[in-house]
Amino acid sequence: MLFRSVPRSSVAGGSAAFRWAGLGAAALLTVTVPLVTPSVAVADDCPDAEVIFARGTDEPAGMGRVGDALVDSLRGKTSGLIIRSYAVDYKATITQRHSGEGAKDAIDHIKSTVAACPNTKIVLGGYSQGASVVNIVAGFSGINWGSPLPPEYTKNIAAVATFGNQADRTDGAPPTQNSPLSPKAIDLCNPADPICHAGAGNSWSGHTQGYVPAYTDQAAAFIASKLLAGSAGTMPGYGSQFPAYGQQPGPSPQMGYGALPGPQPSYGAQPGPAQTYGTPPGPQAGYGLQPPSSVPTAATPTTSTPGPELS
Repeated sequence: MLFRSVPRSSVAGGSAAFRWAGLGAAALLTVTVPLVTPSVAVADDCPDAEVIFARGTDEPAGMGRVGDALVDSLRGKTSGLIIRSYAVDYKATITQRHSGEGAKDAIDHIKSTVAACPNTKIVLGGYSQGASVVNIVAGFSGINWGSPLPPEYTKNIAAVATFGNQADRTDGAPPTQNSPLSPKAIDLCNPADPICHAGAGNSWSGHTQGYVPAYTDQAAAFIASKLLAGSAGTMPGYGSQFPAYGQQPGPSPQMGYGALPGPQPSYGAQPGPAQTYGTPPGPQAGYGLQPPSSVPTAATPTTSTPGPELS
């Protein structure tokens, strides 16, 4: 029987070569396999500002006519800023029983926004019954059907805007009240609106039709000045200085207009008496309200405080 000898060095060398080849392949796989890391939310997803708005009584879910007009105008006056909007989720029924629920929803949303986007500036706004929602959130007098915003969040609120606010006829306009948010607030009352203004010449159309676009534009300019304060550049259409906001038009400052220093800028023609709007044949679509019998008229002026069913 013949035997063939194989040098040990050849076998060992082959095994070693095989082992090194295997290690090289493993190393290659280790290098080329990408590492997977969990995604993390970044600040780029956050807007510069967010408008949280509560619609008026009987308006469909959403921002409402006044809220939509305010946000559109604000975006036009803050070119370059990302403005996000949030419609307060509450039942804006004619019974006026859900303002506290609306305030809770607004506060919950403020908390979540601050947690996710601490640098986002928040704007509070409300019209009619929605103004009552804002009154609760901001801690203004007149409506106490819910808990206000915790004080640690007030620094995140850049501005507050209310329209057709019933508090004007009870405890004074928000800008004049003792609240940390009063210096940041603008409260607009059409003199023809019986919800916020007691006296002759009122008309229900002054409430349903009297705020767009004159007062929404005025509020948007005020809010823009707060959002752009300290930033470089100028506000479009206002020259090198932000506009000042003096006492609003009306028979007297206590009727919900607020008295702030400085001259009022010109925003074009302001709405006049009720007859400039006309009297619609019925309630305006989206509001669903009929003027209650206690609403003052030109023939029977009164300063009585309206009940909850008014706004």
